[in-house]
Amino acid sequence: MKKSFKIISIIIVTICIYISLNLLDKKAIDINKALTFKNTESEILVANFLTNEKLADETYTGKVIEITGTVKEVSFLNNRNTLILQGKDKNSGVICDMNANQIDAIHKISIGDKITVKGICKGFLKDVVMLNCIIITNN
Repeated sequence: MKKSFKIISIIIVTICIYISLNLLDKKAIDINKALTFKNTESEILVANFLTNEKLADETYTGKVIEITGTVKEVSFLNNRNTLILQGKDKNSGVICDMNANQIDAIHKISIGDKITVKGICKGFLKDVVMLNCIIITNN
């Protein structure tokens, strides 16, 4: 009984250490200073995920990228400031969850504007998801 309790305790401690090191202790990336891994168009990014999600996941997910595209939607719901850039078709796009310090810049954005945002790609659901985004250019 003592031996199994010790093993279970070690497993629980190991899991707690793993969680604290890998999930909870992530430092926020300063997007302004972060190096951009890749620049691409929103239509191309979405097409890459729709064509080969596994390869696109390996290429983009977790990396800081710059995306240029046409604004499809601007949203201020639930204390989240979000821009959606048009994708390959009307059913998919790039959801850009904006950094809180971008609120003034977001209010200057209109549907149909061509912009470039920089953020962290988190992967693909029905849309590509970008977090902590900042506006680089508003053409």
